[in-house]
Amino acid sequence: MFAIFFTKHQTASQAMAKQQTIKHNNAVYSSPYYSTCLTVITFVFIVFCAFIFISSASAATLATANNSNTAIKTLSLQHAINYAQQNDPWLKGNQHQQQAIESLSNAAATLPDPKMSLGLNNLPTDGFDFSQEGMTQVKVGISQMFARGDSLAIKKQQLHLSSEAYPYLRQDRSAQVAVTVGSLWLDAFKAQQSIALIEKNRALFDQLTDIAQINYASTAGKTRQQDIIRAQLELTRLEERLDTFAGQQSKYHGMMSPWLTPFEVESLATQPNVAFEQQGMFTLSSTLPDISLLKPELVQSKQWLSATQLAQQFANHPAVFALNKKIASNKTGISLAEQAYKPEWGVNASYGYRDDTPSGASRSDFFSVGVTFDLPLFTENKQNMAVKSAISQTESVKTEKILLLRQLIASFNSAKGRFLRIQTRKSLYQTQLLPQIHDQAEAALSAYTNDDGDFAEVVRARIAVLNAEIDHINLLVEEQKLILALNYLFIAQKTSVTNQPSLAALGENS
Repeated sequence: MFAIFFTKHQTASQAMAKQQTIKHNNAVYSSPYYSTCLTVITFVFIVFCAFIFISSASAATLATANNSNTAIKTLSLQHAINYAQQNDPWLKGNQHQQQAIESLSNAAATLPDPKMSLGLNNLPTDGFDFSQEGMTQVKVGISQMFARGDSLAIKKQQLHLSSEAYPYLRQDRSAQVAVTVGSLWLDAFKAQQSIALIEKNRALFDQLTDIAQINYASTAGKTRQQDIIRAQLELTRLEERLDTFAGQQSKYHGMMSPWLTPFEVESLATQPNVAFEQQGMFTLSSTLPDISLLKPELVQSKQWLSATQLAQQFANHPAVFALNKKIASNKTGISLAEQAYKPEWGVNASYGYRDDTPSGASRSDFFSVGVTFDLPLFTENKQNMAVKSAISQTESVKTEKILLLRQLIASFNSAKGRFLRIQTRKSLYQTQLLPQIHDQAEAALSAYTNDDGDFAEVVRARIAVLNAEIDHINLLVEEQKLILALNYLFIAQKTSVTNQPSLAALGENS
């Protein structure tokens, strides 16, 4: 009975305690403090989840950006030249120089600013009384100077002619960039294709080495130990040539990299350390571009033009045009120096205020006007020498034009002679030399496999094939480089002053 009672009592107590706990919990959960805490915890949890999500997204974006930056890009000759021309800081600086000279040209045609004067004249020192003496006055004046003759208009014209040379300089610079970057690209292409040829032939030499080792082990053929050593030696030499061409490829890639680096003047002014953004890794296209000549009738002709005829051909070259503008500007400088023989004029006006007399009588104020001018009498050591200096400067620029034309003529004659020789050599390679060398290699290999030839002869024939193919690549690349150099001489035949010459203007066939 006691146990049953105790059990019932304990059960009732537990039920009552449970009800009290539930009431307490309900009271706690329904309190404003609990609601506030729950809201804060929920907000913190949401912020934490958002932070984790944003961090993951940022990491994924950064990884994608890094992968895109490190991705290897295929760089064609056209793209390399266009990119180098668009990101050449020299062109940007040249534009600013032209704008500066044009601004100076507008400022040069303006009269000098007038001058104001304010003074207290003839103040007596015995009492410093302004009304004591009749000559005491407060004087306000203004004066204006005028330039000698037409010197302002001539100076403006001179600066304007100087500014007109800059578009031609930019055109010439763009053409030079096309030749420079194009030549670097072609040199890197030559190294890349040479590496591909060696990699291709290395597999063949591996096979020859394996065949020699099998024949030597079987003692069935004529293979000797020195043949195996010779094959291994040639493989080692191929590895050495691979390293050599890989070094050349790295060299030309490095020389191209400054031309492929974007340049922002604004970021350089604010953050000099991040003004340059390096291009990612790149590889060159595997096809050699076909650049056509701008003047094939002059280059491919067996007849040679005279220096006078070539000078007429190069008269429209942008570099020659720039010197013509410089000559015209210096000729204007002669006229400007001759204006020094004319006087420089000036006018002035002033107003003098006087106080009344001590007795109260009124005094008249003064008004003055005048003209000033200099007298260029001593011209022998000044004006004459200035004119003589301007004439000498003009003649010196004319000699620069003569030297430039001689340089263009010499470049053309040299490039044309080499181009014609390369055409002959290319024809010889393609029609006779390469087929004969391949036939020789096939014959040597066939004789060796029939146990009727020397292994050393097989190796020599394969090396001759490799060398001939590399020489052929060098020949083709040199031909394209000469076409770039020749097209630079005739760049004015294809482009205007406002357009930068691209590779299309230099003659690439698409």
